[in-house]
Amino acid sequence: MDDIVGLLRIRVKRGMNLVSRDSLGSDPFVVITMGPQKLKTRGVENNCNPEWNDELTLAIKDPNEPVNLEVYDKDMFTSHDKMGDAEIDIRTFLEAQKIGIQELSDGTEIQRVKPSRDNCLSKDSRIISSNGKIVQDMILRLRNVESGEVEIQIEWINVPGSRDL
Repeated sequence: MDDIVGLLRIRVKRGMNLVSRDSLGSDPFVVITMGPQKLKTRGVENNCNPEWNDELTLAIKDPNEPVNLEVYDKDMFTSHDKMGDAEIDIRTFLEAQKIGIQELSDGTEIQRVKPSRDNCLSKDSRIISSNGKIVQDMILRLRNVESGEVEIQIEWINVPGSRDL
Protein backbone atom coordinates (compact mmCIF):
# COMPACT_ATOMS: atom_id res chain seq x y z
CA MET A 1 0.00 0.00 0.00
CA ASP A 2 2.95 2.34 0.58
CA ASP A 3 3.60 2.77 -3.14
CA ILE A 4 0.09 4.14 -3.86
CA VAL A 5 -0.26 7.93 -4.01
CA GLY A 6 -4.06 7.85 -4.07
CA LEU A 7 -7.11 6.60 -5.88
CA LEU A 8 -8.64 7.99 -9.04
CA ARG A 9 -12.39 7.48 -9.32
CA ILE A 10 -13.51 7.60 -12.94
CA ARG A 11 -17.22 8.00 -13.51
CA VAL A 12 -17.91 6.85 -17.05
CA LYS A 13 -21.09 8.79 -17.77
CA ARG A 14 -22.11 8.26 -21.37
CA GLY A 15 -21.08 7.73 -24.97
CA MET A 16 -22.16 9.97 -27.83
CA ASN A 17 -22.35 9.20 -31.55
CA LEU A 18 -20.48 5.93 -31.20
CA VAL A 19 -20.00 3.96 -34.40
CA SER A 20 -22.29 1.08 -35.24
CA ARG A 21 -20.34 -2.19 -35.45
CA ASP A 22 -23.24 -4.61 -35.95
CA SER A 23 -26.33 -4.62 -38.17
CA LEU A 24 -28.51 -3.72 -35.18
CA GLY A 25 -26.16 -1.05 -33.81
CA SER A 26 -23.57 -1.63 -31.12
CA ASP A 27 -23.47 -3.01 -27.58
CA PRO A 28 -20.78 -0.73 -26.18
CA PHE A 29 -18.76 -1.06 -23.00
CA VAL A 30 -15.68 0.82 -21.81
CA VAL A 31 -12.37 -0.61 -20.64
CA ILE A 32 -10.05 1.58 -18.55
CA THR A 33 -6.44 0.47 -18.19
CA MET A 34 -3.45 1.86 -16.33
CA GLY A 35 -0.38 -0.33 -16.14
CA PRO A 36 -1.55 -3.78 -14.99
CA GLN A 37 -4.95 -2.50 -13.80
CA LYS A 38 -7.92 -3.17 -16.07
CA LEU A 39 -11.51 -2.19 -15.25
CA LYS A 40 -14.64 -2.21 -17.36
CA THR A 41 -18.17 -0.85 -17.40
CA ARG A 42 -21.27 -2.89 -18.03
CA GLY A 43 -22.43 -3.21 -21.62
CA VAL A 44 -25.43 -1.32 -22.99
CA GLU A 45 -27.37 -3.17 -25.68
CA ASN A 46 -28.13 -1.72 -29.12
CA ASN A 47 -27.20 1.86 -28.34
CA CYS A 48 -24.74 4.22 -30.00
CA ASN A 49 -25.50 6.85 -27.31
CA PRO A 50 -25.25 4.68 -24.17
CA GLU A 51 -25.66 5.89 -20.58
CA TRP A 52 -23.33 3.94 -18.28
CA ASN A 53 -22.91 6.07 -15.14
CA ASP A 54 -20.49 3.41 -13.89
CA GLU A 55 -17.78 4.26 -11.34
CA LEU A 56 -14.37 2.65 -11.73
CA THR A 57 -11.50 3.24 -9.30
CA LEU A 58 -7.80 3.01 -10.12
CA ALA A 59 -4.98 2.89 -7.58
CA ILE A 60 -2.43 5.48 -8.72
CA LYS A 61 1.19 4.47 -8.20
CA ASP A 62 2.89 6.48 -10.94
CA PRO A 63 1.03 9.73 -11.73
CA ASN A 64 2.89 9.96 -15.06
CA GLU A 65 1.57 6.63 -16.30
CA PRO A 66 -1.15 7.11 -18.92
CA VAL A 67 -4.76 6.16 -18.24
CA ASN A 68 -6.26 4.59 -21.34
CA LEU A 69 -9.92 4.35 -22.25
CA GLU A 70 -11.14 1.95 -24.94
CA VAL A 71 -14.67 1.41 -26.18
CA TYR A 72 -15.70 -2.00 -27.48
CA ASP A 73 -18.80 -3.49 -29.05
CA LYS A 74 -19.70 -6.61 -27.10
CA ASP A 75 -20.04 -9.68 -29.31
CA MET A 76 -21.30 -13.03 -28.06
CA PHE A 77 -19.43 -15.45 -30.27
CA THR A 78 -16.56 -13.49 -31.79
CA SER A 79 -13.98 -11.15 -30.31
CA HIS A 80 -15.26 -7.73 -29.27
CA ASP A 81 -15.03 -5.03 -31.96
CA LYS A 82 -12.99 -1.97 -31.03
CA MET A 83 -14.95 1.28 -31.27
CA GLY A 84 -12.15 3.75 -30.56
CA ASP A 85 -9.83 4.78 -27.77
CA ALA A 86 -8.65 7.84 -25.87
CA GLU A 87 -5.98 8.72 -23.36
CA ILE A 88 -7.07 10.45 -20.16
CA ASP A 89 -4.49 13.09 -19.28
CA ILE A 90 -4.52 13.32 -15.47
CA ARG A 91 -1.34 15.39 -14.97
CA THR A 92 -3.06 18.80 -14.90
CA PHE A 93 -5.75 17.36 -12.63
CA LEU A 94 -3.13 16.00 -10.22
CA GLU A 95 -1.35 19.37 -10.19
CA ALA A 96 -4.66 20.96 -9.13
CA GLN A 97 -4.83 18.50 -6.22
CA LYS A 98 -1.74 20.09 -4.69
CA ILE A 99 -3.55 23.41 -4.33
CA GLY A 100 -5.81 22.08 -1.58
CA ILE A 101 -9.49 22.90 -1.43
CA GLN A 102 -10.07 23.96 2.15
CA GLU A 103 -10.83 27.56 1.21
CA LEU A 104 -12.64 26.99 -2.09
CA SER A 105 -16.40 27.37 -2.34
CA ASP A 106 -18.44 24.78 -4.22
CA GLY A 107 -18.24 25.14 -7.98
CA THR A 108 -15.05 27.24 -7.97
CA GLU A 109 -13.11 26.72 -11.18
CA ILE A 110 -9.50 25.87 -10.36
CA GLN A 111 -8.31 25.40 -13.90
CA ARG A 112 -9.61 25.09 -17.44
CA VAL A 113 -7.94 22.63 -19.80
CA LYS A 114 -8.22 23.38 -23.51
CA PRO A 115 -8.35 20.70 -26.20
CA SER A 116 -4.99 20.22 -27.91
CA ARG A 117 -3.09 17.72 -30.00
CA ASP A 118 -1.61 16.40 -26.74
CA ASN A 119 -4.95 15.43 -25.22
CA CYS A 120 -8.17 13.79 -26.40
CA LEU A 121 -10.50 16.53 -25.18
CA SER A 122 -13.22 17.54 -27.62
CA LYS A 123 -13.98 20.76 -25.73
CA ASP A 124 -12.79 22.78 -22.73
CA SER A 125 -12.62 20.76 -19.53
CA ARG A 126 -13.03 22.41 -16.12
CA ILE A 127 -11.36 21.33 -12.91
CA ILE A 128 -13.66 22.50 -10.10
CA SER A 129 -14.30 22.06 -6.40
CA SER A 130 -17.44 20.06 -5.68
CA ASN A 131 -18.63 18.94 -2.25
CA GLY A 132 -15.18 19.28 -0.72
CA LYS A 133 -13.46 17.39 -3.54
CA ILE A 134 -11.74 18.36 -6.75
CA VAL A 135 -13.36 16.92 -9.87
CA GLN A 136 -12.81 17.27 -13.59
CA ASP A 137 -15.48 16.69 -16.20
CA MET A 138 -14.23 15.88 -19.66
CA ILE A 139 -15.58 14.85 -23.01
CA LEU A 140 -13.03 12.69 -24.79
CA ARG A 141 -12.92 12.40 -28.56
CA LEU A 142 -12.26 8.80 -29.51
CA ARG A 143 -9.25 8.10 -31.72
CA ASN A 144 -8.81 5.45 -34.42
CA VAL A 145 -12.50 5.51 -35.31
CA GLU A 146 -14.86 7.50 -37.54
CA SER A 147 -16.81 9.13 -34.73
CA GLY A 148 -17.63 8.99 -31.06
CA GLU A 149 -17.09 10.71 -27.73
CA VAL A 150 -17.19 9.54 -24.13
CA GLU A 151 -18.11 11.80 -21.22
CA ILE A 152 -16.33 11.06 -17.95
CA GLN A 153 -15.67 12.69 -14.61
CA ILE A 154 -12.55 12.07 -12.57
CA GLU A 155 -12.22 12.58 -8.83
CA TRP A 156 -9.21 12.19 -6.53
CA ILE A 157 -9.48 10.12 -3.36
CA ASN A 158 -6.75 10.52 -0.78
CA VAL A 159 -5.58 7.33 0.88
CA PRO A 160 -4.57 7.76 4.54
CA GLY A 161 -0.89 6.95 4.97
CA SER A 162 -0.09 7.11 1.26
CA ARG A 163 2.87 9.04 -0.04
CA ASP A 164 2.14 12.53 -1.36
CA LEU A 165 1.78 13.50 -4.99
